Amino acid sequence: MKASRIAAVGALAGTTVLALSVPAFAHVGVQPEGTAAKGGYAVVDFKVPNERDNASTTKLEVTFPTDHPLASAMPEPMPGWKIEVTKSKLDKPIELHGEKISEAVSKITWTADGKGIEPGYFEKFPVSIGQLPENTDELVFKAIQTYSNKEVVRWIEVPQEGQDEPENPAPVLALSAAEDGHHGSSSSDKASDSDDAEAASAKTDAAEPADSSDTTARVLGVVGIVVGALGVAYGVLAGRRRTEA
Repeated sequence: MKASRIAAVGALAGTTVLALSVPAFAHVGVQPEGTAAKGGYAVVDFKVPNERDNASTTKLEVTFPTDHPLASAMPEPMPGWKIEVTKSKLDKPIELHGEKISEAVSKITWTADGKGIEPGYFEKFPVSIGQLPENTDELVFKAIQTYSNKEVVRWIEVPQEGQDEPENPAPVLALSAAEDGHHGSSSSDKASDSDDAEAASAKTDAAEPADSSDTTARVLGVVGIVVGALGVAYGVLAGRRRTEA
């Protein structure tokens, strides 16, 4: 009886954990590849899971924020998907690299020209965006997911701090602190440059002792040959003297 009760409690707990964990990853989200620093540029991935077991995701529409417009948004080409970038006039022009920008990307639409995202799979939709605003900590992108059976799911509810996550939350991109003097370069890039420099230095340092050791070995080899020859000559002369005596 005790074993049965323990098994039942364990099964119930496992089911509860699974039920609570599903909403955490089963919706359209957005994450940067590396960092998304204020004032810089970033590549972000819109992650789209297929939540249906009888239909494929065939279309994704992502609406870009109008309160913090992005002058540049370039999607990465994706086999099996047709991509359409829509731009709109801005109510107030923004300045980018000293130039006034009067329009910005308002929406990107991906439409499958093949099977799309089949049941049991997810796909990432990369976009290079910038210049990121410096006066906000996050950007909200509203997304619409369409299935092959014509079902439409609207991921447009903005999560509110201190409240439970809505049923259909909109993708939210968190922005990190601005990087002084750099736009779009991440700390990982700097670390990589530093590592490359150290590696090159290490190779140079390692090469010098190797050359020195090689030269020393050659000198010792020559000295050994000379000493050996002198030894042989001395032995011959000593033998002659004994014979003559």
